[in-house]
Amino acid sequence: MGKWDWRTVLEKTVLLLSIVGSFRVGSNHLSDNQVVLLDTTTAIGELGWKTYPVNGWDAITEMDEYNRPIHTYQVCNVMEANQNNWLRTNWISRDAAQKVFVEMKFTLRDCNSIPWVVGTCKETFNLHYMESDDAHAVKFKPTQYSKIDTIAADESFTQMDLGDRILKLNTEVREVGPITKKGFYLAFQDIGACIALVSVRVYYKKCPYMVRNLAMFPDTIPRVDSSSLVEVRGSCIKYAEERDTPKLYCGADGDWLVPLGRCVCSIGYEEVDGSCHACRPGFYKSFAGNIKCSKCPPHSFTYAEATTVCQCEKGFYRAEKDPPSMACTKPPSAPRNANFNMNETALYLEWSPPIDTGGRKDVVYNVLCKKCDPSQCELCGGGIRYVPAHSGLQNASVTVLDFLSHVNYTFDIEATNGVSELSFLPKPYTSIMITTDQEAPSLIGMVRKDWASQNSIALSWQEPDYPKGLIVDYEIKYYEKDYPRIAPAFWHYLRVEEHEQLSYSSTRSKAPSVIITGLKPATKYIFHIRVRTTAGYSAYSHKFEFETGDETSDLAAEQGQILVIATAAVGGFTLLVILTLFFLITGRCQWYIKAKMKSEEKRRANLQNGHLQFPGVKTYIDPDTYEDPSLAVHEFAKEIDPSRIRIERVIGAGEFGEVCSGRLKTPAKKEIPVAIKTLKGGYVDRQRKDFLREASIMGQFDHPNIIRLEGVVTKSRPVMIVVEYMENGSLDSFLRKHDGQFTVIQLVGMLRGIASGMKYLSDMGYVHRDLAARNILVNSNLVCKVSDFGLSRVLEDDPDAAYTTTGGKIPIRWTAPEAIAFRKFSSASDAWSYGIVMWEVMSYGERPYWEMSNQDVILSIEEGYRLPAPMGCPVSLHQLMLHCWQKDRNIRPKFSDIVGFLDKLIRNPSALHILVEDILGMPESPGDAPEYHFVVTVSEWLESIKMGQYAHNFMASGFTTLDMVSRMTIDDIRRIGITLIGHQRRIVTSIQTLRLQIMHIQEKGFHV
Repeated sequence: MGKWDWRTVLEKTVLLLSIVGSFRVGSNHLSDNQVVLLDTTTAIGELGWKTYPVNGWDAITEMDEYNRPIHTYQVCNVMEANQNNWLRTNWISRDAAQKVFVEMKFTLRDCNSIPWVVGTCKETFNLHYMESDDAHAVKFKPTQYSKIDTIAADESFTQMDLGDRILKLNTEVREVGPITKKGFYLAFQDIGACIALVSVRVYYKKCPYMVRNLAMFPDTIPRVDSSSLVEVRGSCIKYAEERDTPKLYCGADGDWLVPLGRCVCSIGYEEVDGSCHACRPGFYKSFAGNIKCSKCPPHSFTYAEATTVCQCEKGFYRAEKDPPSMACTKPPSAPRNANFNMNETALYLEWSPPIDTGGRKDVVYNVLCKKCDPSQCELCGGGIRYVPAHSGLQNASVTVLDFLSHVNYTFDIEATNGVSELSFLPKPYTSIMITTDQEAPSLIGMVRKDWASQNSIALSWQEPDYPKGLIVDYEIKYYEKDYPRIAPAFWHYLRVEEHEQLSYSSTRSKAPSVIITGLKPATKYIFHIRVRTTAGYSAYSHKFEFETGDETSDLAAEQGQILVIATAAVGGFTLLVILTLFFLITGRCQWYIKAKMKSEEKRRANLQNGHLQFPGVKTYIDPDTYEDPSLAVHEFAKEIDPSRIRIERVIGAGEFGEVCSGRLKTPAKKEIPVAIKTLKGGYVDRQRKDFLREASIMGQFDHPNIIRLEGVVTKSRPVMIVVEYMENGSLDSFLRKHDGQFTVIQLVGMLRGIASGMKYLSDMGYVHRDLAARNILVNSNLVCKVSDFGLSRVLEDDPDAAYTTTGGKIPIRWTAPEAIAFRKFSSASDAWSYGIVMWEVMSYGERPYWEMSNQDVILSIEEGYRLPAPMGCPVSLHQLMLHCWQKDRNIRPKFSDIVGFLDKLIRNPSALHILVEDILGMPESPGDAPEYHFVVTVSEWLESIKMGQYAHNFMASGFTTLDMVSRMTIDDIRRIGITLIGHQRRIVTSIQTLRLQIMHIQEKGFHV
């Protein structure tokens, strides 16, 4: 090839560039997060960049096939050494940028493909910049510019590429910054390369305007430091409001990161495609949130947009506390079928609820009394008493006291609900007319206090003038004046006359006088007295208030009593001397002593053999009956030599000291694992007696499901109780630790063991009082054993008797209602507690009644609420629980019945898989369990499980039918806004029961 024409090479390059339309940068996609400051591909006229020297870089403009200009700058002075050709842009405003990016597209000739240029040709060029606050015409000085980088080509072209019209385009991007002045110049330095600068684009990055979570975030420039983020607070879009402060963080690459907070559509507006739109007519939204507008509830309407509460139809109302999601309701109709029952002292009125309750459940009843003669009626006034009250009655019955004989009464019974006061119509009522033609004994008149001491009061009164029969006796009821009033939960446990006071005492007297003892000093008491004749009881007398004396008032009486006691003592001593001489003289004293000793030995033998009252039947003996409780310990527990005990480690703490594990050497020289309860030092004698009392109790039991007492250490310190060691600890913590790891039949086996142990205790005439999963211990073979006899008490001879405590704490969640109300305990109350233990086992140690307070538990039980079946619990087992939770303790199952029923389940495991067939009745089950009560609406169902506060959450989220609710999952429950774990579990468990009920209804051919 001859001498190379370098100008021709450049022209061919330009020509090729004009043909290759794909080189146009303008066809490239631009990101939303880039702000372009300079783009040579979009310039219409000449660029007008400066070159130094003038003959270094050449500006070439060609038109593409769309008649758009392509601006390029080229240089190819490769034949001469020491090239220094500069190309400078015009002044570029940096706008809001702190850092900019320079994108360069160029082609570069391979030096090896150019002959005769060895040593003078380069394949790189340099990029420089200079900051300036404005454009200036100062002479170009290379020393003013700062170098950014040396730019090299990834791809270079050769002569062959030119001939084949193949050109390789390079793209390089460099960062420039931080930039502090208003603008800058870019400069390209050629040092001897063959280059065509096809395009230059200068831009900076931003986080673009965005709407996210209904919040607007403006364009934001990132920081120069790529490791730091810019926090941006958003503003809510129109018709939206903040729920949590909306925030985004702008990253260095112009990306929004870490979204926090959100906005929600305001009341009356719903979210549609990322914006808030007004609710349509006929729909409403009563609170802010990202949920849809709801259709107006029944008997309400709206014709406007953006409605927050729908208006009620004519004749329907919404109470002040009714949520907007609740249907508008109306007052109820009149009660029906009023009737009465009357005895000598009380008139019992009852009626049927109204046919139409107005769509509400808060129906209450008011009773108005009138006395009528043939000419007119007048109000009864304050003489008549109503139990529990004459207004606001929730039950359809009331008891009337202190009415007069031979009087015509008219009782108007009206029904009201939460919207009755909003209606201008008269309240509907039904009337019943009664003539009191029965005569009861007249009341006791004046009652006198004859005398009073610190602890006693003597009362007397006159016999009634008209007793209406022979007087049998008098009943005296009394209580402290300021004692707390009865809780509403226990109305049904008390007789009518007892409603006013829960903690009262009563006594009887044949004569019209009585001495009341066991009272508190300087305390006021209220007394009521009534007479019982062959015709029946009279009403109670009016209240009489008397006060006991204090120490000062008793001093004089005590001084008088000292003389009487001293005189009696002298006389008694003289009589004793005479009798002693008489026995010695007759020779009978020795016979009497021997006979007495023989009788005592016989009693002790019966105690030791467990034959106190019924030969052949072992009966529990209360250690408290011993004059010296330490005798009971040695009667029933073996004394262990402390050298046989080896304590290994502390495993817990008890009420009286530490609980340890260790080893006990048996008489056969074997060592067995044991648990050792120790009595801490510094105890008083009373603590020692209480500590050893439990050993006196355990020592009387011998059953595989009762914790076994190995013995006691009482003759040395520390005092110890040694029992068998249960490897798995308490049942409740064991189940929580192994949640869901056992089969149903294994759980039933555990329950059968507990029931067997309780049957053994019940057969001995013994009541536990504190039966709970925490007081059941589990060994390595999963055998459950009843323990913790600290609260236990013996029953009386009568198998239906109950022990009454005088104080102490009661475990409310595990205790039967009658035991809470009266502190009376029986095997029937233990059966109630056993039902709670069943629930604990089937729920793997969950807390009964969840986070409900003790008062809420008491009130809920009284209102008929019972724990729902835990998830995965067979219906047969839940039915047995319901048997144990019968209100009437007399129809609860005996432990022998429970053991027999569980045995049948174990022998027939398929019964544990029954989910529907036994819902309404269970053959061979003890007692008559209550049926499952079916509900009609979602609100009714929520009310039945004490979760009525979430009715709006269900309605607003579209779960408006029981069939839809029965298909809900735990995720659905969380999504509709129920966050409390205990409430979530209760609702999930109740949904399972609901599903069973719906299946049963559908199998019967009905629709939900």
